[in-house]
Amino acid sequence: MLAELDAAEQLPAKQQPSWPDSAALADARATLSALPPLVFAGEADALRDRLGAAARGEAFVLQGGDCAETFEGATADKIKDRVKTILQMAVILTYGASVPVVKMGRMAGQFAKPRSKDTETRGDVTLPAFRGEIVNGYDFTPESREADPQRLVQAYHTSASTLNLIRAFTQGGFADLREVHRWNQGFARNPANSRYDEMAQEIDRAIKFMAACGADFDDLKRVDFYVGHEGLLFDYERPLTRIDSRTGLVYDTSAHFQWIGERTRGVDDAHIEYFSKIHNPIGVKLGPTTDPDDALRLIDRLDPDRIPGRLTFITRMGAGRIREALPPLLEAVKASGAQPLWITDPMHGNGITTETGYKTRRFDDVVDEVRGFFEAHAAVGTVPGGIHVELTGDDVTECLGGVEQIDEAGLATRYESLCDPRLNHRQSLELAFLVAEELKKSHSA
Repeated sequence: MLAELDAAEQLPAKQQPSWPDSAALADARATLSALPPLVFAGEADALRDRLGAAARGEAFVLQGGDCAETFEGATADKIKDRVKTILQMAVILTYGASVPVVKMGRMAGQFAKPRSKDTETRGDVTLPAFRGEIVNGYDFTPESREADPQRLVQAYHTSASTLNLIRAFTQGGFADLREVHRWNQGFARNPANSRYDEMAQEIDRAIKFMAACGADFDDLKRVDFYVGHEGLLFDYERPLTRIDSRTGLVYDTSAHFQWIGERTRGVDDAHIEYFSKIHNPIGVKLGPTTDPDDALRLIDRLDPDRIPGRLTFITRMGAGRIREALPPLLEAVKASGAQPLWITDPMHGNGITTETGYKTRRFDDVVDEVRGFFEAHAAVGTVPGGIHVELTGDDVTECLGGVEQIDEAGLATRYESLCDPRLNHRQSLELAFLVAEELKKSHSA
């Protein structure tokens, strides 16, 4: 079975680094192959079942986290704040959807980034592009930008530390529903967020009702939290691919969930072949140029047995395109009888660059794409199954708008992302309230 994965690497593979030292790369891969798995097959199977429920409308998926993780950012406080933000959003979405929310972080492995060009030029100097800290450094120097295979091993250990903290936070009482709700009340009581106070009060009444009925809050102190990342680098994913001793099936143990990006989803390319062989739940990003035949071919290649929860389509259309681009895909897939999970990524199709050179996104565009996603599903009669967001638990200033009314001048205050702009903590909660409103509409329709 693993030999089939080795064969997949021989196919055309896009977005792979040029490693200058082949011996060092072989050593890094050998080291990764000998290290313990980061996640286990049973956990991936449990996630697949929950994603299958979301595809049927019996759950809703929230996936959030950094655009690109950094080694320096893997501190206890930063990890805690990202988990806290996702937990807060999940409580709001659970109330809006009236179904369980599957919580998944873009964490513990989201270190690699695809690039539109292999090089970057500043003035008269051209160097390799920054491909994420799993490959090279951000500093614009020849030494920093040289691809270093040892970073693959560092990414593994950083991911292991991150997972260790995530499991401690989500299983040790930090995720207590009552405490998470109190955090949300603090947000909603701010006069700037007054439109969300009514929903926060409704949630408060629901929690008090549960307590009055004798709900076992010990069971509500722990949550299941999964991790996923873009499965971009074969030199990281392949060494962490293992055969499950229980079933003999192949799993990528770098994360519970991996997705294929818009740039690497060619049906005859290496990424599709590799992902077709592993048994994790997997996703594929679909941009506005995707046609129905593309979607149907991807289903046949990646989910030929139509296993519930196996395949997720993550749409990234752009606010101005989603209402025309998404319905034909939904209609074709529905007519085929397949039932993948549909998730919206309202971030990547809405990027702009300011005159001062900051890459950013308008919060209103993000919200508009989410609304277009729900409208398209309502029109076709399919299930809007989740949301995939780049966010941070920090009070950065990277996206325009929101209740804080961040403007172009304000971007410079705390712009910290090395790649794409993220929603900050308050913008993330505001988005969750707005999505909850859409969920309440769709369930009452």
